Amino acid sequence: MPSVIAKLYSVFFKYHQKHLLQSLSQPSFSDKAGPFGLTSRPHESIAPSNPLFTDGVATKDIHVDPFSSLSLRIFLPETALASPLATRRDYYVPTYGGYSPPAGKFNRKLPVMLQFHGGGFVSGSNESVANDAFCRRIAKLCDVIVVAVGYRLAPESKYPAAFEDGLTVLNWLAKQANLASCRRLSLQSRIFDSFGASMLEPWLAAHGDPSRCVLLGVSSGANIADYVARKSVEAGKLLDPVKVVAQVLMYPFFIGSTPTRSEVKLANSYFYDKAMCKLAWKLFLPEEEFNLDHPAANPLLHWRQPPLKYMPPSLIVVAEHDFMRDRAIAYSEELRKVNVDAPLLDYKDAVHEFATLDVLLQTPQAKACAEDISIWVKKYVSLRGHEFSY
Repeated sequence: MPSVIAKLYSVFFKYHQKHLLQSLSQPSFSDKAGPFGLTSRPHESIAPSNPLFTDGVATKDIHVDPFSSLSLRIFLPETALASPLATRRDYYVPTYGGYSPPAGKFNRKLPVMLQFHGGGFVSGSNESVANDAFCRRIAKLCDVIVVAVGYRLAPESKYPAAFEDGLTVLNWLAKQANLASCRRLSLQSRIFDSFGASMLEPWLAAHGDPSRCVLLGVSSGANIADYVARKSVEAGKLLDPVKVVAQVLMYPFFIGSTPTRSEVKLANSYFYDKAMCKLAWKLFLPEEEFNLDHPAANPLLHWRQPPLKYMPPSLIVVAEHDFMRDRAIAYSEELRKVNVDAPLLDYKDAVHEFATLDVLLQTPQAKACAEDISIWVKKYVSLRGHEFSY
């Protein structure tokens, strides 16, 4: 059985989330719809970014789209520093107040992980205290640069806004890699676009290796990650030099019109139950498209493209007391049938978001899950070629 803490917090969480979902269902919210959208709600506890390596990870926030609220938080682990003998002071810029990659020196290259937070498409934030702590843990354990995506929330921005935001960030990452190449070749000293300012992101330019890109999605974020993975397969070499080498789907927000055994047995399970899940999908999908067998909701539709055999290696995490578990397990099985490496991590006595919720982050299960993910991820981001570059 889940821990006492998980049970008690589940009662509070469900009460709060049901109230939020019901509030968002009011007609007044339809008047607030617009292309700009929002990426966080007032009740979220936000962790400020910190460009210093105070706990082994430096962070910064950037806004990458002038036409929407899409934003990113970058997590750079201290292992990116070129020399273990270097001190933080060597890379500190007083006028900026944080880390800045030194020009003309070797910089260690790290894989890039795009992370999509959970929240049923209607809540959560890439800057929340819980997501910040989780991404810091993953950045250190996996030795990767984590780019946490602040996608637009529903119902203000309905489908496909959040999915398009994920794809926008993947294309932005490819653009950054190409602009960094231009800079190294001295083809131009400054990069300009619609913001009218230099758009080359220095941390990614110095330390990011987009040829080793991993996607990680949590709950509803796993649906976005899976969509981005499929689009990366369809794009092929058009995304060069970005290459998605693997994805991690943590208790994905999958559902379908034909109930699975867990959807019947665990319909009133901890944290997210079936009624809450259906309401979240109603808020996310446009009214004329609402269908639990929508391709954004059900990964097992035979007509979804591209064919599963072309999908990248996929690690799928499920919890024993999560009513959505069976569909995620079935997806893992379908991937393995076509020879895609798709191992399943099934955690006993665990609940939905057991490794990412704020009150559960310090539990042994949450820590073990992060370590298990890091072991698998490192298998696919092992260095090919040189570790350092200018």
